[in-house]
Amino acid sequence: MAGTDSALFTPTNVLVVAAHPDDIEFCVGGSVAHWIQTGAKVSYLILTDGCNGSADRAAAAHEVAAVRQKEQRAAAALLGVDHVFFGDYQDCALAIRNDVKRDIVRAIRKVRPDTVVTFDPTMVYSLSRGVINHTDHRSAGQATLDAIFPLARDYHAFPELADKEKLEPHKVSTVLLINYDTSNFYVDITKTIDNKLASLKKHTSQFPDYTRIEALVRQYAEEAGTHCAAEYAEGFIRLGLSGQ
Repeated sequence: MAGTDSALFTPTNVLVVAAHPDDIEFCVGGSVAHWIQTGAKVSYLILTDGCNGSADRAAAAHEVAAVRQKEQRAAAALLGVDHVFFGDYQDCALAIRNDVKRDIVRAIRKVRPDTVVTFDPTMVYSLSRGVINHTDHRSAGQATLDAIFPLARDYHAFPELADKEKLEPHKVSTVLLINYDTSNFYVDITKTIDNKLASLKKHTSQFPDYTRIEALVRQYAEEAGTHCAAEYAEGFIRLGLSGQ
């Protein structure tokens, strides 16, 4: 049976890098709440503006983006997140480019986390959930892995960050990857699933049928819990970077 965080490690300073507002609450909100309750500091970096997240054809892109940023701030505040950083890359057009990597490196060097959470870029689709993983999720995951190693570690990768912004290189020790079908590490969120759901509910523009979403989130958490003897859990691929 795979371990839970209390059996293996408990992070103390976490940066979660995601593509869109609501990604974090949906995928790792229970873990974020748990880590904060156990004394960790948690920060978010949301890379895109989320401007495509509306079925209203009359809605202007900048208005949608503003609403989603407000919802994200409210959701993060409910969980007790320390900082929320926003990128301004266009929703559905996130690419694995140097400017994206530089922005992630900047956040890593500001926060100086021991643990970074992001999407597994190799997960193109999920058989268990019957979904295609969003292209922005995959790009966010790959750009984040590139930022963690070697870019955040190496002064010469982006010397302007150290010279002009006084952000010194930093080594991340643990990476947790979100993969819907594969996990080797689980966080017991039985005591924090209500916090997860409450934070998810803050994204009112995205979940008009919240009852259906709540049932789905509980189902996924129950399934993950079967792997670690918990009522509810969230699963990750845990990668320790002791060799780098």
